[in-house]
Amino acid sequence: MALVKLFPVENSHLQLLDNWLRKEHVIKWYNDADEWLNEIKARNAEFSFLHHYIVYVEDKPIGFGQWYDCFDAKEDWYDVEIPNQLFSIDYFIGDENFLRKGFGRTIVGELVKMIRSQNSESKIVVQPDSDNLSSANVLIANGFTYDVSCKYFIL
Repeated sequence: MALVKLFPVENSHLQLLDNWLRKEHVIKWYNDADEWLNEIKARNAEFSFLHHYIVYVEDKPIGFGQWYDCFDAKEDWYDVEIPNQLFSIDYFIGDENFLRKGFGRTIVGELVKMIRSQNSESKIVVQPDSDNLSSANVLIANGFTYDVSCKYFIL
């Protein structure tokens, strides 16, 4: 498989992200492209706790990934009381030519490495839509298990 690298999102990526977030295979799971774009645009301000990346295969951008400390995000689908204990990720492949070729697994693996380099003992939780079997399979391939009572994948 070709080498996958993640680079921090820059303003020059915003139009590409806008295009990807509106594609049928992405918006199906991400629902509100404008909300995602607003978070990315505010990455150096209100949403600085989110670490946004463009995924490249060689010199071609193919997707997006982000990771964050759940303590900072304060979402309602998990419970965390102190920072640096629980993290989460989001990811997608925007370029359809790279779907179903193993790149999703690699992207998740790279995001996990980034988190673990900060805190090797941390837990990582992900809650894809229950119908998103591709994402579930990618997570399982990376060692995540499904917690039935919490309704999320954990590593």
